[in-house]
Amino acid sequence: MADRQKLRTLLNSEKKRSEDTLTQLKYLQADFENYRKRVAREVQEIEEYSTAGLVRRLVPVLDDLDRAVSTAEKADDKGIGEGIKMVRKTLKSALESEGLERIEAVGKAFDPELHEAVERVSGPGGDEDEVIEELRKGYTFKGKVLRPSSVKVRIAVKTEKQPDEASEGEPS
Repeated sequence: MADRQKLRTLLNSEKKRSEDTLTQLKYLQADFENYRKRVAREVQEIEEYSTAGLVRRLVPVLDDLDRAVSTAEKADDKGIGEGIKMVRKTLKSALESEGLERIEAVGKAFDPELHEAVERVSGPGGDEDEVIEELRKGYTFKGKVLRPSSVKVRIAVKTEKQPDEASEGEPS
């Protein structure tokens, strides 16, 4: 009988140890699965944004090609102008396929996240400041601002004079 009791105790302790080992393996498997998913996400992010540096360096080249096209059009040199337009179109298409998008500015409400105000001009208008001219194009890359647009902003001015506005020009 004592041997049976020892065997039963030994069996129970081995059963407990086996269950503990199984639990540890399940936790280890879950940790490994989480690790695998995290690494996959990080690899995807690296792939998506690895070209950001190259795109950032190519945006000024796109600006230069835009200026070259306008210069060639002013000089009435159609051959060079057409060649530059083709190069610009190819570069722009390649950059857009990687995730580059132009920020639309003119006629839009000024947004400090997307626009950099270089000049402010007073004028009658609505309730919000409006971009009236784009001095340098802005771009986003895969949803993040790569370079804000440099813009001229029309500051919304109320047409009615407020009491404190009337006294601004008078000395106190």
